[in-house]
Amino acid sequence: MGSLLHNQYFATAAYFTVSGLMMILFLSIFELVTRYRVWHELKQGNMAVAMATGGKIFGIANIFRYSIQEHASMGEALIGATFGYFLLLVSYFIFEFMTPSFNIDDEIAKDNRAIGFTAMVLSIGFSYIIGATLTR
Repeated sequence: MGSLLHNQYFATAAYFTVSGLMMILFLSIFELVTRYRVWHELKQGNMAVAMATGGKIFGIANIFRYSIQEHASMGEALIGATFGYFLLLVSYFIFEFMTPSFNIDDEIAKDNRAIGFTAMVLSIGFSYIIGATLTR
C-alpha cells in the first residue's frame, strides 16, 4: 500500500476516501453530543444549525489538511487529525461552558443565527490553531 501512495492520483483518491469516511464519523460524534437533531434541523431550514454544522465541517477538513500536509504516512495523518478533532470537540464544550446564562444547543435549535455564526467561527478559528500545532 505504501508504494501505491507514491502515485499522486492513487494517494489523492486514498486520502479523499479515508478523510471523507472520517468526516462522516466525526460529524456523527458531533451529532451525538448536541441536543438537537442536525439533519432534521437542516431539512427544516434552520440556518443557525447550518452555520454551526458548516463550521464543524470546515474545521474538520482544515485539520485534515494540516495533518495530511505534515505527516509522511496515512496512518500518522489519521492519528494527527483524530487528535485534532478531539481538541475541536473540546473547544465546543468550552464554548458551552463559557456561556452559563444560556444553552448553546438550545439557542442553535431555536435558529439563533448569532449563536450559530459564533459557533461556526469558533470551529473554523480553532481548526487553524489546532492545525498549526500539528505542523510543529
